[in-house]
Amino acid sequence: MYISKTTKAGLIFFASMAIAMPSLAQRTETILRDGWKFSRAEGLDALAPSQIQYDDSKWQQVSVPHDWAISGPFDKEIDKQTVAIEQNGEKEATEKTGRSGSLPWIGSGWYRTSFTVKEGCERAIINFDAAMAEPVVYVNGHKAGEWKNGYSSFNVDVTPFVNKDGKPNTLSVHLTNVEESSRWYPGAGIIRPVKLIQTPKTCLSEWGLSATTILLDDTYATERLSAEVEGMEKGKEYAVAFEIKSDKSISKIKKQVNADGTASVVSTIVNIKPWTPETPHLYPLTISLYRIDNGKEILLDRQQKKIGFKTVSCTADGGFQLNGVTRKIKGVCLHHDLGMIGAAVNKAALIRQVELLKTMGCDAIRTSHNTPSQMQMEVYDSLGMMVMAESFDMWIYPKCKNGYSRFFKEWSDRDIENLVKSNRYHASLVMWSVGNEIPEQGSGEGPKILRHLQDLVHKYDPSLPVTSGMDRGDAPVKSGFAHVIDVPGMNYRTHIYKDVYNKLGHGFLLGSETASTVSSRGVYKFPVKRYNGKAYDDGQCSSYDLEACWWSNIPEDDWLLQDDMPWVIGEFVWTGFDYLGEPTPYDEYWPSRSSYFGIFDLAGLPKDRYYLYRSRWNTEDNTIHLLPHWTFPGREGEVTPVYCYTNYPTAELFVNGKSQGRITKKLNQPAVYEKGGRITDENNPCIDRYRLRWNNVKYEPGELKVIVYDKDGKEVGTKTVRTAGKASSIHLTGDLGAEVKKLKADGDDLTFITVNILDKDGNLVPDAANQINVNVSGAATFRGICNGDATSLEVFTKPTMKAFHGQLAFCIQSNGKKGEATVKVSGKGLKSATIKVEAE
Repeated sequence: MYISKTTKAGLIFFASMAIAMPSLAQRTETILRDGWKFSRAEGLDALAPSQIQYDDSKWQQVSVPHDWAISGPFDKEIDKQTVAIEQNGEKEATEKTGRSGSLPWIGSGWYRTSFTVKEGCERAIINFDAAMAEPVVYVNGHKAGEWKNGYSSFNVDVTPFVNKDGKPNTLSVHLTNVEESSRWYPGAGIIRPVKLIQTPKTCLSEWGLSATTILLDDTYATERLSAEVEGMEKGKEYAVAFEIKSDKSISKIKKQVNADGTASVVSTIVNIKPWTPETPHLYPLTISLYRIDNGKEILLDRQQKKIGFKTVSCTADGGFQLNGVTRKIKGVCLHHDLGMIGAAVNKAALIRQVELLKTMGCDAIRTSHNTPSQMQMEVYDSLGMMVMAESFDMWIYPKCKNGYSRFFKEWSDRDIENLVKSNRYHASLVMWSVGNEIPEQGSGEGPKILRHLQDLVHKYDPSLPVTSGMDRGDAPVKSGFAHVIDVPGMNYRTHIYKDVYNKLGHGFLLGSETASTVSSRGVYKFPVKRYNGKAYDDGQCSSYDLEACWWSNIPEDDWLLQDDMPWVIGEFVWTGFDYLGEPTPYDEYWPSRSSYFGIFDLAGLPKDRYYLYRSRWNTEDNTIHLLPHWTFPGREGEVTPVYCYTNYPTAELFVNGKSQGRITKKLNQPAVYEKGGRITDENNPCIDRYRLRWNNVKYEPGELKVIVYDKDGKEVGTKTVRTAGKASSIHLTGDLGAEVKKLKADGDDLTFITVNILDKDGNLVPDAANQINVNVSGAATFRGICNGDATSLEVFTKPTMKAFHGQLAFCIQSNGKKGEATVKVSGKGLKSATIKVEAE
């Protein structure tokens, strides 16, 4: 059991009050976005670029965040490995291509920029939210700091090295990425924001804030707030004030700073609403640091944050509870890359991901398998997405030759500290993860390492539970590993859930990584079979959603457990979006350089599986989706099964007006498994508990129509798919057919545009593969393009690409100017399309 407990004793309640705000403190925070120079390190003198006078005039001008590898080209030889992938059950090493994306991320690179600090600056910190990888930081030629983990946020105190007379300072960053150091595409470069922070010598610690809700009602919360202070002068007195503005009141409480530099208070805030994924209410928190001189308060430093009020518990009686309400987690796993723009984090791209996932009913994200960015956490807080923040993909035992295991013993404690302290105040956080499929889980040392890491997390945040995704069958139970963890996380292995549950004393299990169903958007293979590890000559997977890897399963395996076993507290599906690298089941196939696991493809376009999860997860909107498309020249008269994904129980299918039967989901169908304790046969009746399937339909061109009925037999909706003719025109939309979004004229914002190739009657042409060209002028520039085809070798950063099954997506970026952007999209033999996008 894991639950945070408290009592009402000692709580301090405050009435509403008006606060006279003092003058601003000395803290300044500056994002170092523009003005960077970049060069690959090959051919450069080892440390010469760290020096002030180094000539970087011929280097590439870039903005940060920046991923130097995303422009390609793709190359089979990049990170080609001869290995046995243990996770795939392989015993013999074979040649693997595309495992880490086949983009040029390996090697070294240098970044340089300049910055100034205020005259007389007492303290200067540079925060790197992440730099891939092994960053070494120099200021004015002096080594100022380093880190090893390319996903970790870290701070460098540059105070001793900066010019404090207003003269510019030279900041140089050296990065090193070595082969076989990642199991997926890691990106390369300063992939997250860099921030210059200037404060007085005595100041609030960058990551000293802790905010924990200990009592919560519909209208008030009792919050434990803590802050840490650095650089206190001996013999001086200091105080920290915490001020929270709720909907109709302000709560403020002040506490003297302890000798150890900490200040903690318990405050009750009224007129608030709890944070949930459905209602992500946030409230401004101001933390102010004062020095007390002869009874007079002198403001030294101030931080501004946004917090939400929530409680989290996992118990045998209540399962997973948010704010005291039991709910099953409906989550997805996400790698850090953002498809067509690579690993360089971007707020608009993150917002797009969350908004798409929320239309499906998703309410949680696991940041697999690495520390999230601060930008991610802010987006998840504000839009409402629960988070499992993960740390490591490996500990001491390497999963790949040059992975993080090289650094674990020396650096893991520091990485955990930075992960937890930098994120613990975020409202969206509900769980920490200290490892994914760690090989040590079945060994004698595994439980000891786990205990140490878990205790370390609880040291910095005792309020939230810790998990780890286990994939070694009964081994972590026998070793004691599974007994140690707060929340036992199961990666796949649905056939042993019951056995593990019975052997543990927790009273619940989490599907920490589920499904790994594979599919390619718009691709349908015949005959329709339930396959594991199936590979085809074209490097694609069928979108009938019946194909998985040898270790994994189709969604229904997980849903049967969640619906029939109250102790299964939810799932994180692998994955929400396709990602670069790890092209299972095509690890040995070229060209194949990205995954097939996603519910959305790499372009962010929905696969059929999106509608299957939507029909289950989205309880607010109705879903009616038919598959496959109905354009199969040459299949006339052949059996072509038709599926309907819907939240309704009953439907009748028609082909050219002829009924194919009215069928109802087998909602009361008990779990039935084939050999191995999983669904391995396409005829398993459990599939029909969640899908409506007409398995004997014979293809004939024309119209496919379904009519759906509610539980009372009332007709409530229809869906029609028609055979497409010749490709005729281009139609542009936003995501999921919505209007294209406006741009913010900030130089960062993106808007994503979907290209649909239609016939003369407006039907999507599912076999269209026209070369599409994009031209952008005015208040925006072209940023990236993607068609979702895992076998495409066209680069993402040129404004041209072939459509994949009639579609692709691209994004444009604000150039910082207000006005109008003109976007023209054309293709040979197609009527072009032009749209205007406002930048405000």
